[in-house]
Amino acid sequence: MSHGYEAELKTAVEAVKRASIICRTVQSTITDEALEKKDLSPVTVADYASQAVICKALRDAFPDDQIVAEEDARELREDENSAFRAQILKEIQATGTEATEESVLKWIDFGNHDGSAERYWTLDPIDGTKGFLRKEQFAISLALIENGVIQVAALACPNLSARDAWDNAQGVVLSAVKGNGAQLNPLDLDGVTPHTVRVSSTKSKSAARMCESVESGHSSHDWSSRVREQLNSSADSVRLDSQAKYAVVARGEADVYLRLPVRANYQEKIWDHAGGVLVVEEAGGTVTDVDGKPLDFSQGATLKSNRGVVVTNGLLHDDVIKAIQAAE
Repeated sequence: MSHGYEAELKTAVEAVKRASIICRTVQSTITDEALEKKDLSPVTVADYASQAVICKALRDAFPDDQIVAEEDARELREDENSAFRAQILKEIQATGTEATEESVLKWIDFGNHDGSAERYWTLDPIDGTKGFLRKEQFAISLALIENGVIQVAALACPNLSARDAWDNAQGVVLSAVKGNGAQLNPLDLDGVTPHTVRVSSTKSKSAARMCESVESGHSSHDWSSRVREQLNSSADSVRLDSQAKYAVVARGEADVYLRLPVRANYQEKIWDHAGGVLVVEEAGGTVTDVDGKPLDFSQGATLKSNRGVVVTNGLLHDDVIKAIQAAE
């Protein structure tokens, strides 16, 4: 079916796939000793390299498009970070991309837009830093926003199994175009037919399967526990890092994902949610804030008009919102 965003979708999926290759390679080098020393250099290298190759791909295909991304190259340009620059360049060149240190820095800084344009992309080059360091779940999230509406999304989850599809191939990309459904693509297989993605059909509150952030600094675990009690849910909860939680809901493996505010003045960043939001909505789910308001992506780089994020299969959404308000 033609939807007018074929080029954007193709570019987005290919870009997050290329970034995933880099991130996996870097993640494989993480050692227990490095973790004990709290060495963040692997995630730093992967983060910047991921942003560089994706921003380059977007600007090559759509030179007039702006990009709102998480990182900038200001600190990388400092003399003491020359080793980081060299390693980032090495990882990018290993993918067959011609690059110099200066071109890589320029590509990273393509992501410096503030979200005020009518059309722009928003990117999280590595979502789930601690999951990445633990060699667990992380995501690469890319979305195209036009006039405050998410039109295209590509959400790569390099460590998430394809489950029944493609013999449990490791690594998937979930993609969506507004009004055209969500699809599941294998990360490492070319020329295969994508699978349609649908949320669960769970209607019973007591059967609701919930997932939430591993890190309590990202979402209030105590509040989540009270919500679960309000729902009288006996199903096991799942904690995992990154926007992989959106993927789990979109594929029907969980029914509810809660991102409950830990501070009254906290504003969610658009790159932490945009890709996952469209995938879930196009899979048949519903996404709002904790007050039941749609997420407003017309406010720049943050969701300043919203409080928290609630993701469900749609069928349970009203019950979950009521439970959240009762448990607050």
